[in-house]
Amino acid sequence: MENFQDVKYILDGFLMVFAGILVMWMAAGFAMLESGLTRTKNNVVVLTKNISLFALACIMYYFVGYNFMYGEGNAFIGSGAMLSGFTNEDMGYPVMADFFFQVVFVATAASVISGSVAERMKLWPFLIFVVVLSAVIYPIQGHWSWGGSELGGLMAGFSDFAGSTVVHSVGGWAALAAVLIIGARKGKYGPDGKVRPIPGSNLTLATLGTFILWMGWFGFNGGSQLALGSKEDIDGIASVIASTNMGAAAGAITAAILTQLIYKKVDLTMVLNGALAGLVSVTAGPDLGMNVAFIEGIVGGLLIVLAIPFFDKLRIDDPVGALSVHLVAGIWGTLAVGIFNPEVALMDQLKGIVIVGAFVFVASYVVWKILDMIMGLRVDEETEVNGLDIAETGLECYPEFKRA
Repeated sequence: MENFQDVKYILDGFLMVFAGILVMWMAAGFAMLESGLTRTKNNVVVLTKNISLFALACIMYYFVGYNFMYGEGNAFIGSGAMLSGFTNEDMGYPVMADFFFQVVFVATAASVISGSVAERMKLWPFLIFVVVLSAVIYPIQGHWSWGGSELGGLMAGFSDFAGSTVVHSVGGWAALAAVLIIGARKGKYGPDGKVRPIPGSNLTLATLGTFILWMGWFGFNGGSQLALGSKEDIDGIASVIASTNMGAAAGAITAAILTQLIYKKVDLTMVLNGALAGLVSVTAGPDLGMNVAFIEGIVGGLLIVLAIPFFDKLRIDDPVGALSVHLVAGIWGTLAVGIFNPEVALMDQLKGIVIVGAFVFVASYVVWKILDMIMGLRVDEETEVNGLDIAETGLECYPEFKRA
């Protein structure tokens, strides 16, 4: 029996370490996707944000956030610091394996924000917000669901297997608060309300980034099984990964078909975001099977094609479509669990979405506003026109290709 427990301990720990490595690779996917969908003159800042936010999330979640999320504390917030009170024996797998798997999720939420505020937000206010998000905002709402406090019963019954709401919508709500404050990029919308497309610099990079994210998602959802020590666990992981893949595939093809029907041409950027929307849509319930994942992915792809122009009509400028992918599809994916899982009530899902969304949006808006008053969020007009790279970093991403 002792030997069996040792094997289970090893396998469970291995799952979280390996899955965490896959999710960490998603940071590269976000960097490539955002670089490809924004202009060359801003790419160095994009890359700097993405590597810096990952590093900051890892530091702040270790020193503060993990214990706010998983410490006993009270119904609102956990307590403790630097993983105090957690032991390998009590958890049944390595504490550091759990921490590593959890911290890459925090970085994912922060990465969502980066794309939405691209090409007009200063570097340092963004990074300061990541500190607050990783240390306080994300862990508090995570304490109510994955931390088990249920917010004193208000979140009872809420189900989110791998984070359509807990991770993706959280990033989306924080991004929405920022975008409403900083406004649209210069020249994005005409005085008559007409939308002026601002093409990205490199669709090859954007496609590479999407494939990297697709691959990393197998760790994101598969690792959320949290155990590998039994036949039932590996069966569950296999089903989750296959369903995750199905959601992405259905989302991509749905977006391709719809853009052909609507615009008479297939829009690659919509197909890329369709795949990502399918992934986000299936993330709350990847354990519900392939058929459910197929439906979730189709709806996710449909929502992308509708949501991206909808945000433009509201003059909410999102250079990479992150609000549509992570916020809209995240809400849908969470609701889908209440629709397709007979053990989960739809009203409990809706209540959880509203509670988490209200908290994250309001808290984020307050923090963004304070940062805006203290140091300003947006670069000046000249910097925006010339590109953020030189002003913010002193570097150019492609110095041999000089702009006229």
